[in-house]
Amino acid sequence: MTALTGPSGRGKSTLLYLLGLMLKPQRGEILLEGQTVSALNDGARARLRAHRFGFVFQDAALDATRTVLDNVTETALYRGERSADSRRRAIRLLERFGVDVPPDRKPGQVSGGQAQRIALCRALLSDPRVLLADEPTGNLDPVTSTLVVNALAQHASAGAAVIVVTHSPSLAAACDREISL
Repeated sequence: MTALTGPSGRGKSTLLYLLGLMLKPQRGEILLEGQTVSALNDGARARLRAHRFGFVFQDAALDATRTVLDNVTETALYRGERSADSRRRAIRLLERFGVDVPPDRKPGQVSGGQAQRIALCRALLSDPRVLLADEPTGNLDPVTSTLVVNALAQHASAGAAVIVVTHSPSLAAACDREISL
């Protein structure tokens, strides 16, 4: 688990977007398991993201027109998973992270902290090999922050690469390494 830290405006989130294949680098390349992936076309990068990556955006980036449950299971559609299976896993994740709202509620009807935990559930649904998180504890109370940090650490312990952008000294301290930009 690696923390990207440093003052605002240094490019931490941009680096996360590059690593997550949402942006193409102007120079250099991005490798995944020894293969260059940064030069892939948009469709190939999107397929790779759907199958290998999880992303927690700083603002949660939930679709306001879809339910909480649909927001969590959205990425499963791109992987061709059975809806019933992904919905069961999503409900377990929502329970694990204490998102105590009806699954048919819309994102505009939840708190910022709940939205952030919903985004984490979405990112973890596919058990991604690479989990990228931009300020994953920014809107959370200390108890819930600890729950999220522990979940990220557990995911890293299971063999995933977990990279977090953070201004939180406690989150950075929980990481195996810190890169300051």
